[in-house]
Amino acid sequence: MTARPSSQTFLMDPVSLAKEIPPPLLSTLPALPRPITLDLARSALLVVDMQNDFCHPDGWFASNGIDIAYSQAITSSVAGVIESARACEVPVIHLHWGVRADTHELSSAQVMFGRQFGQRPGYGEATPAGHPVLVRGGWGAQAIDALAPLPGDIVVYKSRFSGFWHTELDAILRRLDITTLLFAGINTERCVLATLQDASFLGYHTVVMEDAVATPSPAASEAAFTLIRMLYGFTASGQTLMP
Repeated sequence: MTARPSSQTFLMDPVSLAKEIPPPLLSTLPALPRPITLDLARSALLVVDMQNDFCHPDGWFASNGIDIAYSQAITSSVAGVIESARACEVPVIHLHWGVRADTHELSSAQVMFGRQFGQRPGYGEATPAGHPVLVRGGWGAQAIDALAPLPGDIVVYKSRFSGFWHTELDAILRRLDITTLLFAGINTERCVLATLQDASFLGYHTVVMEDAVATPSPAASEAAFTLIRMLYGFTASGQTLMP
């Protein structure tokens, strides 16, 4: 049986369900296929995979013979975009690979390709340096020192190329009332593109900070930029969000 409101109930102060919307903070950036005007008050910066196992000389990639110069080359540009975002009070979200130590959330195909068919240690296995590959809470899943999160930054761990699969990322963005996502990090045609595609499918505006993303193959980067400009969003130049 439903209780009826008492007369005292109607004398209580109402609970506001209205959303407080911050005033727009508009910024116009040079971009392709067209220049864009952002509302920075409703934007967030995603920094993708700038973590030890991909970018450090003792990490998983380097220990398997992958030249990590491409990720080191953009570190200062990524830092510049992060600094600009913080100055504009744009949330900075560090999106990192971080798997369970037992890797039970990974498919057998992921495990197989992670090991490159037995040619290297895979997810959760020990690297030559002795740490487990990309395990959440471990050294390999942490941001490189130059881009370490500050208090107020947000860290989200993923176990897929897209940061939206089996993560809390979408819930966090919606809680923050974010409508536009800015992208920096690696690799352009892998985790950056996969996350950007899912963001587009979910209704977010997407902008890649072109000088702050990279991959070992320039041709792959250009192919990714072409797809993004044709189908999903924009690529913007520079490191400053508020010219």
